[in-house]
Amino acid sequence: MTAATAAQPITVLLVEDNPGDARLILELLGDVQAQAFDLERVGRLDHALTRLSRTGVDVVLLDLGLPDSQGLETFMRARRGAPNEPIVVISGLDDERLALEAVRSGAQDYLVKGRIEGHLLARVLRYAVERKRAEQDLLAREERFRALVEHSADAIALLDRTGTLIYASHSTERVLGYQAEEVLGRHALDLIHPDDVPAVAGRLLELQDRPGAAVVMEARYRHKDGSWRYGECSVANRLSDAAVRALVLNYREITERRRLEEQLRQAQKMEAVGRLAGGVAHDFNNVLTAIFGYADLLTEELPEGHQARGDLDEIRKAAQRASTLTRQLLAFSRQQVLQPMVLSLNDLVADVQNMLVRLVGEDVEVRLSLSPDAGNVRADAGQLQQVLLNLVVNARDAMPTGGKLLLETANADLTEQYAELHQPVIPGRYVMLAVSDTGSGMDAETKARIFEPFFTTKEQGRGTGLGLSTVYGIVKQSGGYVWVYSEPGRGTTFKLYFPRVDAPAEIPAPPRETATLTGTETILVAEDDDMLRPLAKGLLQKLGYTVLEAENAERALDLARARTGPIHLLVADVVMPGASGRELARRLAHTRPDTRVLYVSGYTDDAIVHHGMLEPGLNFLQKPFTPGALARKVREILDT
Repeated sequence: MTAATAAQPITVLLVEDNPGDARLILELLGDVQAQAFDLERVGRLDHALTRLSRTGVDVVLLDLGLPDSQGLETFMRARRGAPNEPIVVISGLDDERLALEAVRSGAQDYLVKGRIEGHLLARVLRYAVERKRAEQDLLAREERFRALVEHSADAIALLDRTGTLIYASHSTERVLGYQAEEVLGRHALDLIHPDDVPAVAGRLLELQDRPGAAVVMEARYRHKDGSWRYGECSVANRLSDAAVRALVLNYREITERRRLEEQLRQAQKMEAVGRLAGGVAHDFNNVLTAIFGYADLLTEELPEGHQARGDLDEIRKAAQRASTLTRQLLAFSRQQVLQPMVLSLNDLVADVQNMLVRLVGEDVEVRLSLSPDAGNVRADAGQLQQVLLNLVVNARDAMPTGGKLLLETANADLTEQYAELHQPVIPGRYVMLAVSDTGSGMDAETKARIFEPFFTTKEQGRGTGLGLSTVYGIVKQSGGYVWVYSEPGRGTTFKLYFPRVDAPAEIPAPPRETATLTGTETILVAEDDDMLRPLAKGLLQKLGYTVLEAENAERALDLARARTGPIHLLVADVVMPGASGRELARRLAHTRPDTRVLYVSGYTDDAIVHHGMLEPGLNFLQKPFTPGALARKVREILDT
C-alpha cells in the first residue's frame, strides 16, 4: 500500500439488495483498522448506474444476484455503464466457471459470500483501487508522452528492421511537409538525397547489430515541395525492446544552421587567405619598389631619345600593373591605410555617373535610384569609387549583349532578425549602396566563391579575379558588409551596407604642392631589405641629404648614439626582424625627441594603424613607391 493510498479513505459503492449481507460486509470492513473505508449501498443495478453517472467512486462491490439483473449479465451491464471503475464481484454461488468468465471480462476479483474474511476483502479492495490509480497514472504518462511526441519540434518516427516507416509524429508535416499518413509504409531512404543514401544506409545497418546503441548523422532530405534540405538525425536501436521493437528516429531541419556555419567557414577562409595575401603583397612590394627605383634612376641617366628609355618604360608599365595587383591584394586582406572622411554616397555616385556610362557602353541602360534622405558614411572616397567601378565592370561583363544597370542608395535599419540570418552583421543604422544588373546571374556554387582572390569565371586574359575580392576587402575594412543575391538567368544584385553617421559631409583638402625636392638635412634610413636600403640611400644622397643606413632597429640606434649632430628624419620600415619600425621610433624619441618619422611598408599592421586608419600625427608611405614619391614625402614632412 502506498503512502498516498493510506492517507485517504477508499470510497466503496456496495450494490447489494440483501440488508443482512450488506451489514456483514460493513462489519467485516469495520474490523480492519489499517485502512478506512467509506461505504455507500444501493440495492438495484439501475440505482448503481445512476449513482456512478454522477460522480465516480474508488471501487464497486457488486452482487451478481439483484432484483433487476442476474448472473454474469449484471457484471456486463455494470461494466458498460462504468467502464473506468474497478469492480469486485460477490456472489452466493461457488461457481468456478462463472468466476473465471467474470475475471476474463474485466472483474478485479470474484468473492463467494460466506467465505469472505475482513482482511481478505480489504486487501482485494485496496488492490483494485491501487490498480485503478496505477492505470490512471500510466494513461496520464502516456498522454503526456504522446503530447510531447506529437508537438515536438523534431519529427519522431519508428522504423522496422527493413527501414520502413511504421510510425510518424505530427511534427513530420512541419519538418518534411508530409502528413504522417503520407509517409507510413515508405522506406526512409526514399526521402534521402541519393548522394547521402550510401552513408545513411551503412550507419543504419551497423546500428541494427548494436542493441540500447544510437548514432547521430546529417543528411539531405527531399521536402514535399521538392526542395532538398539539410537535416540532423538521431537513431536509437530499440529493436530488442518489447514495448518498441523499432529503430527510433528523431529528425530536425538544420538548413539554416548549415547556412550560418557555411557563412562562418567562408569568413574564416577569407581571413586566412587575407593573411596570406598580405604577406605576399609585403614581399612583392619590396621587389616592386626596387624595380621602380632603379628603372627611374637609369632613365634619368640616359639622354632623351635613347633606345633604352623605351625598354625602361615597358619595365615600369609592367611594374605598375604588378603594383595594381598588390594593391588589390592589400585591399582584400584589409591592410590598406585608409583616408576616411564623412561623405555622401549620393554625391559619390553622381560624381562618377558619366564615367560609369562610358564604361558600360551604349547597349547597357544605366539608371539611378538615389534616396534623397540617404545618410552620410565615414569612408575613403577613392576606395569607394574603386568599389563602385569594380562592381559596374563585373555587371557589364555579365551583360555581353546589353541590359540594364541600376544603382540605388537608401537608409537601412538592420534588425536583430536580419543580423541573425546574415552573420556576422551587427544590428544598427546603415546606408545601403546597391548595384543590380539583368545579366547571366550565378549559381550557388559560383556565388560562394566570388570574393576569393583570383577566382574568376571569365576566360583567360580577361581580368585577374581580384575585382570582387577588392570590393570585399574595402567594404569590410570600412566597417561595412556586402551581400550578394543572384540566380542563373535572373541577374545579380550586390548590396553594400555602411554604418550611418550623423555628421555633415566633409570637403576634401587640396593636395599640398612641394616647391623643391632637394635638401641638406640628415636622414636615418632603417630598412631590412638589401635591395631597397642602398636604393633609398642613393636617391636621397642625390637630392643632397646626408644619409645614415641601418638594416635593423639596433643598428639604427647605434648610429644615432654615435652621431653628434641632429637627425632630422627617421625613415623606418614598419616590419623588420627584431624590433619594429614603431618600436625603433619610440626608443629613438627618448634621446632625439625632435626627429620626425616617416614609416614605409609593403603592408600595414597594428603597429601604426587601427582599423585601417593611421594614428593621428603619423606619416606613412605605402610600398611600392617611386623615387619621386619618396622625395616628395620626405620634403613634405621636413617642411611641416
